[in-house]
Amino acid sequence: MINVIPIQFGERIALGISVTLPKTNLVMVTTEKGYIMCGALDVGLLNEKLASRGIIAGRAVGVKTLDELLAAPLESTTLKAQELGIVPGTVGRDAITLLLELDETQHPAP
Repeated sequence: MINVIPIQFGERIALGISVTLPKTNLVMVTTEKGYIMCGALDVGLLNEKLASRGIIAGRAVGVKTLDELLAAPLESTTLKAQELGIVPGTVGRDAITLLLELDETQHPAP
């Protein structure tokens, strides 16, 4: 089963996505500019083989729900995320807040 849930951050909204698979759950929260995800995310692959894409992402391990993902410190982040201040140890909720602020500065509300 796939669930897509809007998550309110003040006046901004991120999308929470959860995928229930046999014996595991995939959870992620995304904005227009980047995302955070459970331990299934391969940050090394994003940094090495897909570096030219400049993907902004972070990985939290041991999380099973969207709430846990938002509360957890990120275990690893892409190099592009680190350039923006989203470094390992950043709490998921704070990372999404930073991404939404980036969205807002590049796409201000009318």
